[in-house]
Amino acid sequence: MESAVEAVLDAIGDDDPFTGATPEDLADKFDDPVVPEEGVGLDVAIDEVAERVLANSVDPSHPRCAAHLQCPPMIPGLAAEAMLSATNQSLDSFDQAPSATVLEQQVIDALGHLFDLPAAADGVFTSGGTQSNFQALLLARDRYCDRQFGRDVQQAGLPRKAKSLRVVCSEAAHFTAKQAAHYLGLGENAVVTVETDDGHRMDLDALDETLSALERQGREPFAIVGTAGTTDFGSIDPLPELAERAAERDVWFHVDAAYGGALALSDEHGARLAGIERADSVAVDFHKLFYQPISCGALLLRDGDEFRWMARNAAYLNPEAHDETDVPNLVAKSVQTTRRFDALKPYLAFRALGRNRLGALVESTLDLADDAASLLDEADDFQLVNDPALNAVVFRYRPCKGLDDEAISELNAAVRETLVYDGRAVVARTDVEDVTSLKLTLLNPTATLDDVAETLDTIRECGSAVETAQYEVSA
Repeated sequence: MESAVEAVLDAIGDDDPFTGATPEDLADKFDDPVVPEEGVGLDVAIDEVAERVLANSVDPSHPRCAAHLQCPPMIPGLAAEAMLSATNQSLDSFDQAPSATVLEQQVIDALGHLFDLPAAADGVFTSGGTQSNFQALLLARDRYCDRQFGRDVQQAGLPRKAKSLRVVCSEAAHFTAKQAAHYLGLGENAVVTVETDDGHRMDLDALDETLSALERQGREPFAIVGTAGTTDFGSIDPLPELAERAAERDVWFHVDAAYGGALALSDEHGARLAGIERADSVAVDFHKLFYQPISCGALLLRDGDEFRWMARNAAYLNPEAHDETDVPNLVAKSVQTTRRFDALKPYLAFRALGRNRLGALVESTLDLADDAASLLDEADDFQLVNDPALNAVVFRYRPCKGLDDEAISELNAAVRETLVYDGRAVVARTDVEDVTSLKLTLLNPTATLDDVAETLDTIRECGSAVETAQYEVSA
């Protein structure tokens, strides 16, 4: 194992964040049989993977890799990943993962404290925000059906009245709200989106109008979803006011804090999560601003008893033994059976760095985003679209002020396409008010303003190449 790991470490890293290889280039590299009749040996296989896969991977640790919510993993997380993979613990029963079972519960309890949840709080580790959001809405739906319709959905399925059920979230909420509604048998049309304000946060007046309209239509909201860190802008919904609306109507209040939850580590920015302690459930990701390797997330519940809406046991997992010895029965809280010991990653990071140093990493990226926004705002050939709420900066390449929205969209789409295969910088593409825009997601605490400036220079060069090609075509 030592030899194999050393070979892998030697193969990691490159000068640029990506080689620019096309799908066709990559496919050509894998023309050998995946399952040969005779193996080539571990050393050769590792060399092949290093040359074909690692060398052509996007490097999230590179300071000019700033496209998505794909963080550079910190060393403690990588060390924990090696430990948990080598020991291969499965969290579905205590006898498969004794210390892991106990430690996950300890980490969950610490997270409840970090987010100011009450003593009755509980939670479970998940694969990330998608699973956490789905599971939260599953519990919310089943609790509502029990209370309002007297229906045990786990045993009897959805009642006919379920057609009236609705989830309310902002138009900037993550798509997993709609995805979850599909998985829950309600359909994506069960998700009602609310307009956002100038800061891309859920507009409270629009929310009140939406809730009143649903009541007049005989629709029944069973959950209000607030977002703490939207994907494009990092915006944080007015959580205290959303908590009030949910409490008034006795509906579930879920906060998707997959992106912004790490603000809880920061003395400077933690207050921006005010109201999250009133949530019935919170989704938090550690493979974003907690800097852990993918995948690693958690679902936290204000009242751990709410897990009863999905709890189940299997005889071979010895549930009676759990009850007799007061050992956490983690499989009863998860939609997964076999489950990795991902809690080890944030645990090792917390122990190694402490809250203050982790919080400082987060704060440094928010400061960099503010500086990057100023740099863009001062540039004649860029248009800043948003003042960053977290560390996502949306902008447009606009070398000529006379360009209309359609021309800007075509130019920025072409620039992004050119950037992908240039390889010197990795940035994201999104649409804002139907205009194609570019985005820097500055998660990397080792990145500097000089790195941002180099990225902008690369965009300029790619933009110039696009404009030259367009001129030659038109000529």
